[in-house]
Amino acid sequence: MKGSQVIVDASKLGYGITAFIGIYLVKSSMYNDVVEGLKNIPEVVGCNYTTGNYSMFAKILCRDTNHLKEILHDRIQNIGGINRTETLISLEENINRPLKLL
Repeated sequence: MKGSQVIVDASKLGYGITAFIGIYLVKSSMYNDVVEGLKNIPEVVGCNYTTGNYSMFAKILCRDTNHLKEILHDRIQNIGGINRTETLISLEENINRPLKLL
């Protein structure tokens, strides 16, 4: 076990949009710098270093599409080391559970 946590329903706080951001880095060596930049954005609630199309995949929570646009254009895309991004908006989350141990 790593600990326990309180899970807040973000939609009850006005954060009705969950989006996933595929991030393309200028160079893979810039990964740590980009992570540090993303840590300064409170709406970024998760980030993974990935294989495949994207260098990184981030999860963000937003109030609405205008807030999403602000986060993308004014904050995420201004982080040094990011070449470009692709955004996927979640329409619904059906499974979010801890690992079931056998």
